[in-house]
Amino acid sequence: MRDAIGIFDSGIGGLTVLREILRELPDEHTIYLGDTARVPYGTRSPETVVRYSLQAARFLAEKQVKLLVVACHTSSAVGLLALRAAYPEDRPRVMGVIEPSVREALRITRTRRVGIIGTDATIRSEAYAHALKHLDPGVQVFTKACPLFVPLAEEGWEGSEVAALAAERYLRGFRELGIDTLILGCTHYPILRETIARSLGPGIALVDAGEATARAVRDLLKQEGCLRLATAGRSAGRDAEHLFYVTDAHERFVKVGSRFLGRDLAGVITVEL
Repeated sequence: MRDAIGIFDSGIGGLTVLREILRELPDEHTIYLGDTARVPYGTRSPETVVRYSLQAARFLAEKQVKLLVVACHTSSAVGLLALRAAYPEDRPRVMGVIEPSVREALRITRTRRVGIIGTDATIRSEAYAHALKHLDPGVQVFTKACPLFVPLAEEGWEGSEVAALAAERYLRGFRELGIDTLILGCTHYPILRETIARSLGPGIALVDAGEATARAVRDLLKQEGCLRLATAGRSAGRDAEHLFYVTDAHERFVKVGSRFLGRDLAGVITVEL
């Protein structure tokens, strides 16, 4: 599908990014690829993440997408430079989720004390910390890996006592550090947003990478004059097409992904990379 926005993630989580893109740009065609056969990327070596990311990107580039959104935080942290080197021309443009999140965090923080939570691989990469420091050398950055949040989100336990206990265990240190902004550095974490917010208490703003990335996608496409608008006489989103691909059996993707996307998933196709 020419002129679509391509989005890929290691699995289901990137659907939270797609959800925000659909809200922000309802008339855009989209193609989503979830590499469900090899999820999660967060426990893989950097070399493996780069290889998987290049394979996913090649699949979407062959669909002639106009923009490639790397919805996976681990791929954005570890593989973005390799992806941009592989596609140095304007088509497809490559966008990660880290830079939009960082810019949003720096826009809203008042104390310049910013927290980041993510997978082990994302936190180990220090990609968020480096990006924050690059844009504001005076910002103070505090990080924490929260691996249990991913299975809790996928199991639908985001409002459970187990989730509340995990959030308290992971996040109580942030209250003591005096941060005023926390970046949700994993695509699964917006599912637990309310639980995370309750654990942190008032006065700490949460940055959702999906929301920040959707606005960055809108701004880039507008700047380059390639926004897709509704045809005359049709309501927003009526003409837009959305394709979904996975690399393993799609039953679980459909069941869990519908919660993440906020709408039913239909016509999911299984492919090999």
